[in-house]
Amino acid sequence: MDQPHLLPDLSAWGRSAAEMTPHGTTVLAFRYGDGVLVAGDRLATAGHSVASRDVVKVFETDPYSLMAISGAAGPSIEMARILSVELEHYEKIEGERLELEGKANKLSQMIRANLPAAMQGLAVVPLFAGFDTRRKRGRLWKFDITGGRYEETEFEATGSGGLYARESLKHTWRTELDRRGAIQAAVAALTAAADEDRATGGVDLERGIFPIIKLCTSSGHNDATNEEIATVYRSILDARAAGGNL
Repeated sequence: MDQPHLLPDLSAWGRSAAEMTPHGTTVLAFRYGDGVLVAGDRLATAGHSVASRDVVKVFETDPYSLMAISGAAGPSIEMARILSVELEHYEKIEGERLELEGKANKLSQMIRANLPAAMQGLAVVPLFAGFDTRRKRGRLWKFDITGGRYEETEFEATGSGGLYARESLKHTWRTELDRRGAIQAAVAALTAAADEDRATGGVDLERGIFPIIKLCTSSGHNDATNEEIATVYRSILDARAAGGNL
């Protein structure tokens, strides 16, 4: 044919659903002095392409718990929303909130139910964290695709850039971090991940896109503002320019 560009593009037919589905990448969580921090970058990828630059990957599931998503974006976001609804329903029926570990157990069951989809490449690999009002401290859990639940006492990161984020946190994390120190450790970890992993988005000052960072304490959860994140990010750049290791 003289004009091959007029033929229909059938290249996508040979691609799997997993390749064509937007995936969230790097998220992290750690305990700090006042509770727990959960953060995620904003980039979603589909294969080697950018699917979105401003995806939200950290969700408030109730006033004292947070869920961060990695894996297939659609199923992950839906799972976070369903968990939030089910926790609200439990509170209305029982007249009290489910304990934090019970919330983690519920999420584990939901991940296990997603196993058939996970085996086709549509895995949901979240982090779950919150403030335990009974034990008076922050707690966090990681999960595998079968619903296995594992509590972490320090920090955890998952997604394509999780390894690099964990390596950064090994140098910056401490139990007694205050709010600013915790935000700085989170931004440094996501920046390190973005430097090494092309599927992780860092701070984008040009577009005004910043990671989502949420903190959960005895007073409930609150967000790090874009101004806070930008200030911390610039301090990291200044430290690097001066020969620092953040």
